[in-house]
Amino acid sequence: MMEFFSQIFNNVLNFIKNYQWFTDTLDIFLVAFTIYWLFKLIRDSRAEQLLKGFALLGLAYGIAYLFGLTAIKYLLQILFDNALIVLVVIFQPELRRALEQVGHSGFGRFRILGMNEEDTQEYITKWKTAIAAVCAGVDMVKREKMGALIVFEQGTRLGEIAKSGTELNADPTGELIANIFFNKAPLHDGATIIRDGKVYAAGCILPLSDNVSISRSLGTRHRAGVGMSENSDAIVVIVSEETGTISLAKGGELIRDFTPESLRIELENDIVWSNVKSDNEKEDGGRFTWFRRWFSK
Repeated sequence: MMEFFSQIFNNVLNFIKNYQWFTDTLDIFLVAFTIYWLFKLIRDSRAEQLLKGFALLGLAYGIAYLFGLTAIKYLLQILFDNALIVLVVIFQPELRRALEQVGHSGFGRFRILGMNEEDTQEYITKWKTAIAAVCAGVDMVKREKMGALIVFEQGTRLGEIAKSGTELNADPTGELIANIFFNKAPLHDGATIIRDGKVYAAGCILPLSDNVSISRSLGTRHRAGVGMSENSDAIVVIVSEETGTISLAKGGELIRDFTPESLRIELENDIVWSNVKSDNEKEDGGRFTWFRRWFSK
């Protein structure tokens, strides 16, 4: 017994002696953060169920190995030998979303850094005008009991999605937005994309979400909006044709029951003011603070 504890003690001493406090700690932290980020990515998604299935297969392999079930063990061994390829094929949507998030994470929020005051004012005015037009159009659509699907393009470019519709590249107005979604209009059955403060395209086809947690009472329009927000950093406004409910999809989540005014505030916070951080305000002498106070009046 003493030899056992002595061996453990020696192993601990060797570990402490050989431990590189900076590099090893950084390495452990990065691995832990990566695992946490992966679990956060797959939580409440189809990938979570698939991982549970793989865990059950691993348990089955252990039982087959323990009881000498040669055939089952052989089949599972083939599966696990090609696990990397299987995972890439099965988790292709989740991996694509993860890579897109890595690509635009941390960069979209600093798009207006480096601009002078005139450029910053133009940026804010352009987006506030577009948001106000969309909210006015949404209000008209809601009152006329029509549906709408409007995508605000952010860091992820949606050129392929825009090609599925008709390019407009028009200045946004409430009347234009409402006319696009008029029941008998040729472009009403699809999504409208807002790019750089303009109505870039209409009648576009969006990818549908595979999220099983979305209520069955919600139709294709809502699934398309959530799917678009899952596959990009776009923010999607959805108006239900049946109930007139205004919803917002972002980051794969659906937020419901907006009014036109609360929608305007939410969109401005997500698209305009999320690019203006307090640290940036300090570094730039408070000019962003001045702009925010002036344009919020």
